[in-house]
Amino acid sequence: MLTFRRKIPILIVSILLLLVVSCKKGDKSEAKSEILCPPGMELVEVKRAVDGDTVELTTGEKLRYAGINTLELHTETGAPEPFAKEAYLKNKELVEGKKLCLLRAPRTKDRYERILGELYFPNGTSVSESLVKEGLALCCWYEGSGQFFEKCLPIQREALKAKARLFSLLDNAYPGPYYGNPKSKRFHHPVCSKDVNIKKMRSFNSAEEALFEGYCPVRTCTTYVFREKPSQ
Repeated sequence: MLTFRRKIPILIVSILLLLVVSCKKGDKSEAKSEILCPPGMELVEVKRAVDGDTVELTTGEKLRYAGINTLELHTETGAPEPFAKEAYLKNKELVEGKKLCLLRAPRTKDRYERILGELYFPNGTSVSESLVKEGLALCCWYEGSGQFFEKCLPIQREALKAKARLFSLLDNAYPGPYYGNPKSKRFHHPVCSKDVNIKKMRSFNSAEEALFEGYCPVRTCTTYVFREKPSQ
C-alpha cells in the first residue's frame, strides 16, 4: 500500500495531466468558434459604429455599406432625421466589437475614401439586410453596388408592405407625383428639388411607389417623404 508521502507525486502528475487535457479542449473550442469566411470574403473586426450605414474597423479604415442608406444622424439643426438614431443604435448592437465577413464592392472606395462593401454574419445574412428588414434603412443603388441592391430590394418591398418604422411615415408624405431618374435611381418631389431634365424622368403617383421600384429620395427630399406629422 502506498504511503501518503508517496501518493503526493502521483496526485501532482494527475492534476497536471488534467490541466493539459483541459487546455487542449479549450483550444479546440476556440478553433471551432473562429469564423471562417466564404471564398471572396475577408474576416474583419468592427471597432465602432459611426452611424446607421458606416462603421470603423479595428484597422482604422471606415466602411460604408454599399447597398443601403440610412437617414442623417447629424443635421444642421442638430436633430437627427426620423429613425436615424434608431438605425445607428441597431447597427451598433449588430456589429460593434464583433468579427464579421466583409465582401468588398467592385467600386472599392467612395469619394471620402471609405471602403465600400457589405458585412455578413456567419448565417449568411448581411447587416444591411437586417437594417432594411426593420425599416431602418433604404435600399439605394450606387455605382458598383448592383449585386447588393438586387438582393436588398425584395426585402425592402416586404418592409414597405409591413409599414416597418420609416415606411410607417409614408402616409404623411407629400402627395405625388414624384419624379425619378432611371440612371441614378433617385427620385424627388418638385417642391423640394427641381430638375431640368424632368421630361426624361419616370413619374410615380406616390413616394411609396418610387421606393417599391427601388428609387431613393434625393437628400433634399427626405423630410418631405418621411414626415412624422403633416405640416399645418
